[in-house]
Amino acid sequence: MKITYNGHACFSITSGSYTVILDPYSPGSVPGYRDLDETASRVLCTHEHGDHNARDIVHLAESEQCPFEISTIPTWHDNVGGRLRGSNTIYLLKAEGLTIVHLGDLGCALTKPQVEAIRHCSVLLIPVGGHYTIDAAEATRIICQTEPDLAIPMHYSGPDFGYDVIAPLSSFFSLNPGARTLDDSEITLPSPCLNGILALHAKYRIS
Repeated sequence: MKITYNGHACFSITSGSYTVILDPYSPGSVPGYRDLDETASRVLCTHEHGDHNARDIVHLAESEQCPFEISTIPTWHDNVGGRLRGSNTIYLLKAEGLTIVHLGDLGCALTKPQVEAIRHCSVLLIPVGGHYTIDAAEATRIICQTEPDLAIPMHYSGPDFGYDVIAPLSSFFSLNPGARTLDDSEITLPSPCLNGILALHAKYRIS
């Protein structure tokens, strides 16, 4: 299985010749990122904001039968029951004996049943920037609760990319001194060396 970090909260997950793209962002919606130019078999969006729901820009390809078992967990985009930003959907993709969990723009703590539903997943794609989502401290707490084999942070800012109101990756790393960065946008699983917390370089980052 191949996981590619396109940028912001957008990932491509490929098993065989079948690719699922999650949370594609609209052209120009996220500072510091080039427009997406991706082909996929299926598009999944965790919620209906423009930096996560650009289904129309993804080129859809005819593919074999979907190898993924896909399930969802309803959550909130804020910590007041959706009254600020509405709902958010967690996606679980299972294939090849692996479980990939994309938390979307999760803005609240997880309930005990939700924690158990994603506990010990293979890969947890988790927002860490705060303001619109959980912040670095809550992300760290969720990682400790769910104990994924690998956690990949998303939805953060940098000196020349992302929204000014969300925190940089360094804020999350300061709470997780064992976290590592990879100068690549793509990983292939399973791999015994891919564990802990690993930040990928966004494929569509301008710099």
